[in-house]
Amino acid sequence: MDAQAIYMYQNNPNDPPTRGSQRPGNSGNNGNNSGGPKDSGMSLLIRSIIIIVVLLVGWYLFEVFTQSSNTTTPNTLEIPYSTFYQQVEDNNVQSVVFQSQDATGTLKSSITIHDVNGDTKTGDQFHFTQLPNGDPALTALLIQKQVDFSAKPASDSNLVLNIIINVLPWILIIGFIFLVFRNASRSQQNIFSFGKSKAKVILEDRPTTTFVDVAGVDEAKNDLIEVVEFLKTPQKFQRLGGKIPRGVLLVGPPGTGKTLLARAVAGEASVPFFSMSGSEFVEVLVGVGASRVRDLFDQAKKAAPSIIFIDEIDAVGRQRGSSINSNDEREQTLNQLLVEMDGFDTRQAVVVLAATNRPDGLDKALLRPGRFDRRVTAERPDWNGRLAILKIHTRTVPLSNDVDLISIARATPGMVGADIANLVNEAALLAARRNLDSVSQVCFEESLDKILIGAERPLILNDADLNVIAYHEGGHALTGLLQEYVDPVTKVTIVPRGQALGVTQYTPLDDRYNYSQDYLEAQLVTALGGRAAEEVAIGHITTGAENDLQRVTAIARQMVTRWGMSERLGTISFSEREDPFAGTSLATGSREYSEKTAAVIDEEVNRIVRWAYSRAVSLLSEHRVTLDRVAKSLRLHETVDAKQLREIMVETGAIDAAPSSYR
Repeated sequence: MDAQAIYMYQNNPNDPPTRGSQRPGNSGNNGNNSGGPKDSGMSLLIRSIIIIVVLLVGWYLFEVFTQSSNTTTPNTLEIPYSTFYQQVEDNNVQSVVFQSQDATGTLKSSITIHDVNGDTKTGDQFHFTQLPNGDPALTALLIQKQVDFSAKPASDSNLVLNIIINVLPWILIIGFIFLVFRNASRSQQNIFSFGKSKAKVILEDRPTTTFVDVAGVDEAKNDLIEVVEFLKTPQKFQRLGGKIPRGVLLVGPPGTGKTLLARAVAGEASVPFFSMSGSEFVEVLVGVGASRVRDLFDQAKKAAPSIIFIDEIDAVGRQRGSSINSNDEREQTLNQLLVEMDGFDTRQAVVVLAATNRPDGLDKALLRPGRFDRRVTAERPDWNGRLAILKIHTRTVPLSNDVDLISIARATPGMVGADIANLVNEAALLAARRNLDSVSQVCFEESLDKILIGAERPLILNDADLNVIAYHEGGHALTGLLQEYVDPVTKVTIVPRGQALGVTQYTPLDDRYNYSQDYLEAQLVTALGGRAAEEVAIGHITTGAENDLQRVTAIARQMVTRWGMSERLGTISFSEREDPFAGTSLATGSREYSEKTAAVIDEEVNRIVRWAYSRAVSLLSEHRVTLDRVAKSLRLHETVDAKQLREIMVETGAIDAAPSSYR
């Protein structure tokens, strides 16, 4: 049972762990893919050949059947040449027509013949096939017997058909050979194109993003404005002996807009923009990555002034020799990248922009002056930055009159641009599902709850479970109201959401970048308020405090090992070094202190947690009446807001201990 939710993301490496859902961000890169299928021409040629072959075969069959039907009729007798000759001698042939090898005619009197199947046929129309070389005596015999005879020329259709039959196989063979050679040449081109760069090119006359579309990272934007001036007027700086920066490294957490900043630089400078991901350099074939690096830089030099943007450069620029699983291809690619960046002509206005959220893992040679001269950090925006980002993302979204963007910006500390864009999108989708004409404040609040806590779950709980959950959440809320240095409680609910059976929300009034010991101790007491309420009001404990205990243990251990808040251990750090952006350990995992010191650390963590739990039990026992009223109100309404909590506090005589600055 996740019993508590705090509207707080990780703002800096010193933030205590929170249970706000961490949203994976993106860099806002908008790629433009254009062009049709590569094989459209080949597919059209193949389809055309198939259609022609089908038409020719159909024509051939049509001619064969029509010719056979024209030359003979069902009543025509098929007679051998000898029979025809005998009928001529018997003076029984009236007329005959010769056409090529075929001959048809009419008898004076009907005759009866037996065909090859043994059937008997009678008629006066006949057809026969002449001798291969003709009969020189036949003409004289026909004249002697006074038989009308004539000759017709060979059919034109047969001539065309014969030509087609003789030529068509050659056409098909030649076409097949042509297709084979064309595919072979294309495959050969594909083999040689392995080393070609796959960079997406955005020309200077098609800027898609400018600095107007970027907000919340004003410091990074100001640093990049100078890069734009370098590209627009390089002679302004070169006349005094200055050199254009070779490279600018954009670092920061995911989703802060590093790629968006790079595209904005290209849009503002109106220069060609070559965009490529670091992972696209490396292929299975050795040497391909280095070849692609050379080709990319050659293209950029020809189009100078221009910008090369390498996204996720840590995929190819990781420190060499840092792993036993060495990758020769990746190291060759990195070496070529180092050479290309060091081999720029100072008069060529080509700037390399790169983005990463793991700067500590990059090779030192890549970060030295002369390669990546500048490092621009895109940090998480403050509430003013989040307000500006909200205004950008809501430009095309119809908003209701009750929407307060300032309150939304203040309620989303730690969120980056990608998170805010997702929030606006979720609110718009929710309004559309409800058939609203505009997005209301309620849509934003419910969408924020869904993102941070999770969607509501329709669970059916019995009275005993509901009672435990109500007292558990009431304990969280009441300990927060009775202490100083606690963020204001905005809502308490026992409606299951996400993985939690109940939620208590605390909304900070402003962003926090530094935490006092009093604030951290108050966080521990508040987190243990749910377990303490179960013991005080119900008399037994449940498994609902699992997430609370994890969070309390993490904060207490960091107080002892990272922040020097233990008198026994003093001001010594015992924590591992972490990546400031990825939040993962960079050390090998080996501890740099003894087992005795580790035991002292465990004792101090246990002492702090025990003190916080004792403090929570003491507060709730002292204000048991208020705790019962809060739990009863939760059972009745399921959700209690800050106004209702304050009314309960006044009615029961409890005093809200939070100073006015926290209300």
